[in-house]
Amino acid sequence: MTVDLSIASLLWMYALILVPVAIFFYLQLGIIRDTLFALIRMTAQLFLVGFYLKYVFQLNNPLVSLLWVALMLVVANLSILNKAGLKRSVFFWRLLAGVAGSTLLAGGWFILVVIRPEPIYDARYMVPIIGMILGNCLRSNVLSLERFYSGIRKNENEFTTYLMLGANLHEAVRPYLRDAIKAAVNPSVATMATMGIVSLPGMMTGQILGGAMPMEAIKYQIGIMICIFTAMVVAALVNIQLSLSVAFDDHQRLQQDIFQ
Repeated sequence: MTVDLSIASLLWMYALILVPVAIFFYLQLGIIRDTLFALIRMTAQLFLVGFYLKYVFQLNNPLVSLLWVALMLVVANLSILNKAGLKRSVFFWRLLAGVAGSTLLAGGWFILVVIRPEPIYDARYMVPIIGMILGNCLRSNVLSLERFYSGIRKNENEFTTYLMLGANLHEAVRPYLRDAIKAAVNPSVATMATMGIVSLPGMMTGQILGGAMPMEAIKYQIGIMICIFTAMVVAALVNIQLSLSVAFDDHQRLQQDIFQ
């Protein structure tokens, strides 16, 4: 059983935030307000989600669970577009298809093929697993899209030269695509290489704190990491490919009005 945190315990945790706030103040970084706002927003969102998920798990209704997953996908997609600096009106549906497809593919494989809970739509498995995969896809897509389009914009002459030498659009963007995918997956490769020695991952730690045996938690963690990594790579590649048709005009020129 996990130790229940009292209100006093939470207040002690909030006191710890004074350390980075003091550092920000000393260095005059100008991000104290944003940090405190993010902390308050995180707290409010997590408590609201906690109350909602309590009833989602109690109902254990597949339609309710799928609606929650759909909401997560939409919010994640909007966050990707905002952080990557791309216009929602241009990319929303294309990127939503890529994120949803890769997340549901990996999550569905883990739930339907690997763990096979009873019932198969058990919200206690569906919602957290999809959430973990989606959270990592969000970060990788922001990195890949931002690196891809910033690379082309910074090396416009090089990109144009590829086209002038006879390359088609897909051939011309390949160097920037490769760089973007590597940027998106390198942090996860480093994390997997040191997992268990340098750090204990969140899912494994949570299960152990919840009373699961370490070997059982380890097997779950290995499975979810493989699913996360697969979804990240697929989403990064698919979303860049899906975005090409609206990002470039008929003459293979990058359209500047697609950026925020």
